[in-house]
Amino acid sequence: MIKAMDRWLLPWLKDSFLKPKVPITDVMLAVCDHFEPFHDSDKRGAMKRLETWHDKWPQIQASGVDSDGQTPRHTFFYPVEQYDQDVIQSLTELCVSSRNEVEIHLHHHKDTAENFCASIEKGKADLRSHGLLGSNAAGEAAFGFIHGNWALDDSDPTGTGCGVRGELAMLKKAGCYADLTMPSAPHRTQAPIVNSLYYSKSTLQGCSHHRGIPARTGVTLRDKGDHLLLVQGPLMLDWTRRKWGVLPRVENSDLGPANAPNLRRFEQWRKARISVKGAENWCFIKLHTHGGPEKNHPSVIGDARRRFHEDLLNLSAKEGFRLHYVSSRELVNILHAAEDGHGAGDAGPWRDYLLNPPPCLQKTAS
Repeated sequence: MIKAMDRWLLPWLKDSFLKPKVPITDVMLAVCDHFEPFHDSDKRGAMKRLETWHDKWPQIQASGVDSDGQTPRHTFFYPVEQYDQDVIQSLTELCVSSRNEVEIHLHHHKDTAENFCASIEKGKADLRSHGLLGSNAAGEAAFGFIHGNWALDDSDPTGTGCGVRGELAMLKKAGCYADLTMPSAPHRTQAPIVNSLYYSKSTLQGCSHHRGIPARTGVTLRDKGDHLLLVQGPLMLDWTRRKWGVLPRVENSDLGPANAPNLRRFEQWRKARISVKGAENWCFIKLHTHGGPEKNHPSVIGDARRRFHEDLLNLSAKEGFRLHYVSSRELVNILHAAEDGHGAGDAGPWRDYLLNPPPCLQKTAS
């Protein structure tokens, strides 16, 4: 069906009607980039793209600070099968200067469980050698994950883009703190759960994330080895934009070349009310993009994004909600704080609640 609506339209309608409409006091905004500097490019082109990011990102930072005094955040989910020492070193330097973070992205096709696990371990080691990736209380590497080609847990109905079932448990065992792949609509891999923060139990049937238990206060499944946290971005029909003046368009939280961020879109994202059950006053907005190729630069490091942050800060001051620019790691820390009953006040102090910042950022803070 068009834009995979057969998978998500009814769940969205149900979600829209059933969610509590409580006042939102805190908004966590994370941009999760499927960052592929080698996409349709060689190493020279990849390095040039990193140079553009080094040049343009300070203009985004200069747009202002959030309620915690933090500048806009951007999390780079790097495809670890494309590791290159020079590219990652440049990306690390960008993160140190901007306090952004790097997580794991992986493309694999017709893979095996053994090779998948080996690829994740190698990717962790490669990134950790640059001081990247956060850690848990035991000092072990902890990472966020986005699946290449959207095919988490072998979920593409054509059988492409993965091949490994039981993937969620493998990720959890390797130190994954959350998967942040969804939404994928209009792609056929879109899950029938929308606008949610939830835990899925890994099975060998595939598509484990098509079922799950919502994150809620007073109860947590984060310590269960076969359950992985899933963090979704907004997905809905947008009646403020209409095709031919009649049909609503789909809002899927993508910052693509024709979909720059703006306050109209922000209102849609906020209406998704993605939250921990029992702490609905804290709203989590996870956006996604592909910020490597030049065609997307205007949306993610151009004037459109700078203006968006300026406008958003003004809106926050006008309406009185607390805005928190967060990395994916910080978002999940705040989510866990909400689960543990800390959702009544300011969300900002919980950025480093359970998962520590990567070593490269700890050095800059000392």
